[in-house]
Amino acid sequence: MAIYNLGSVNIDHFYTLPHFPTPGETLHAVDHSFGLGGKGTNQSVAAAKAGADVFHVGAIGINDKWVRERMESYGVNTTYVSGMDAPTGQAIINIDSAGENTIVLLAGANVKQDPDVILNAIDNAQQGDTLLLQNETNLQDHAARFALVKKMRVIYSAAPFDVDAVAKVISDVSILVMNSIEAAQLTSALGVTLDNLPVPQLIVTLGSKGAMWRSNETGEVLEVSVPKVTPVDTTAAGDTFIGYVAAGLDKGMSIKDAMEWASRAAALKVTRKGSADAIPYAQDVEAFSS
Repeated sequence: MAIYNLGSVNIDHFYTLPHFPTPGETLHAVDHSFGLGGKGTNQSVAAAKAGADVFHVGAIGINDKWVRERMESYGVNTTYVSGMDAPTGQAIINIDSAGENTIVLLAGANVKQDPDVILNAIDNAQQGDTLLLQNETNLQDHAARFALVKKMRVIYSAAPFDVDAVAKVISDVSILVMNSIEAAQLTSALGVTLDNLPVPQLIVTLGSKGAMWRSNETGEVLEVSVPKVTPVDTTAAGDTFIGYVAAGLDKGMSIKDAMEWASRAAALKVTRKGSADAIPYAQDVEAFSS
């Protein structure tokens, strides 16, 4: 099977700081680097490094050839990545001494997706393939609706959180993924509890506490833990988890096995600085687990 991902593509700029600046404060960065990122790209790279066949559907600036080449070097098929007369998305990522981060985004080409490219990509998908979605592009609802017609599995990350975006797509989602803050925001905005959300399945990531899965069709609930590590950079940890879950399900794993595998991958990721470039390969996760 295969994974199709309508997702953002960003150039990430990382600034290591002694602490996050307060209003009016000027700080000297300890270090700076840049690399490949965006929630969509991170998830595509994670799934590809996990061993899945991944087709990224997205858009970049026409002058950023290296971005496409970097994605391909990790095994991501970029047939459906369009060159646009708009800047590639940008992210300014500040990282403090504890490895936590704050992020400022410029959407750029990410919100100029071509509906014909999206339809062409999904039209080439097969029944049972997976569509990944996040909230850093336009046309998520457009893609999800068509994917459901194709009988694909639709995994949707409700991040960055936007209740209007969720409302447009939720009826066509197979698995809704949120962190605990996003879950609280969504249930509050809709006036429901998690078990009343109109989705067949949902996953709530809980940071160092692991993750929870729930079937709203059967009421079944399971939780997985995450290995204890000392984090140096939490950027892309959630995306690593989702990419590995998608790859695990694509390989025929149970949801529990896929989530446990993904938790180990995410734990290993936070011990490395960077985003897509720092996501571990499956063999690294296997060595880390043994």
